[in-house]
Amino acid sequence: MNPYIADTLPLQDLDYQMLFGLVGSANAELARYDGLLQGIPNPAVMLSPLTTQEAVLSSKIEGTQATVDEVLEQEAGLIKEGEKYKDIQEISNYREALFRAAEYLHDYPIRLGLIREIHKILLNSVRGKSKTPGEFRIDQNWIGRAGCPIEDASFVPPDPVRLHDFLSEWEEYIGFDDIDFLLQTAVVHAQFELIHPFKDGNGRIGRILIPLFLFSKKKLSQPMFYLSEYLESNRDEYYQRLRNISEEQDWNGWIAFFLKAIIYQAKENGQRVKTIMSLYDNMKNRIHETTHSQYSVYLLDALFNKPIFKTSDCANRLLAEYGIHKQTTLGLLRQLKEENILLELQAGSGRRAATLCFVELVNRAEGHQVL
Repeated sequence: MNPYIADTLPLQDLDYQMLFGLVGSANAELARYDGLLQGIPNPAVMLSPLTTQEAVLSSKIEGTQATVDEVLEQEAGLIKEGEKYKDIQEISNYREALFRAAEYLHDYPIRLGLIREIHKILLNSVRGKSKTPGEFRIDQNWIGRAGCPIEDASFVPPDPVRLHDFLSEWEEYIGFDDIDFLLQTAVVHAQFELIHPFKDGNGRIGRILIPLFLFSKKKLSQPMFYLSEYLESNRDEYYQRLRNISEEQDWNGWIAFFLKAIIYQAKENGQRVKTIMSLYDNMKNRIHETTHSQYSVYLLDALFNKPIFKTSDCANRLLAEYGIHKQTTLGLLRQLKEENILLELQAGSGRRAATLCFVELVNRAEGHQVL
């Protein structure tokens, strides 16, 4: 099988008549979703569970097995070793890469240097750390069953000699304004996957790029639109549509699939945002009524940002950020535990702090009852 030769961008001869209806519907649904985002006072805090869920699902597509609550438990120090810990570390890296890239885009456009930095974070101290983190490949790679020779590969990415030229053209296309930004997002994602510039982690980098690109083009007020739930649920079609580009140049089929994913996920994400906003508002009142504390909103934000936590970590954070005395925070947490707002996962013992869980938020992040 010969290495793939990337199509020249922007694409010519797309079937706009076939895609027109989907483009309109996808733009309308994404605009409705972004309207919700704009109404959230602190989206990075309130939607932290959605970011964790995206990291879990995007990593699951690549075979990583862990749940949202397991990620949160590991961050609170409850899972410290074994294969599960390694899976969770990959997911934590994914989320860290999302956060760092989002900060960067407030001041700078998407460039290849950013992609390399994201990759370096993604593979930091995990199983892919031997796959030259942050460096584009200089060897020929291929995709197929484990251990198969290149002759039996299902896909052979571009020759490394031509890789730089394809990446430069892709980078230039990102700065270009195509006929529609959602259509362009579909092309940006697929072209990156087909170029396959890294030895490992290409799929996850490509999915991170989706919200980052939409944010950079001002189609989103926050880089917080996650597509991995749909792509994971339709994994076979996802991969087949990408293969059809390389085998049949079927860009129309891929773009139609991608736009349907946008339509579905915008609705789903919108419902989750409404649910989380409702929980935030209800808890703001309930925590204040329970504690009668002037610090109740600060405490609520801390719970949303990290819903499974050690009491000492929460107390240290609120002291550092707002100057709230540790004993005050510990007293507030005790009241919330007595009211069953927080569940004790691990009791304190000696110098070890107790580990608590904000159950309602974890259940909403998973989409079902887990605790």
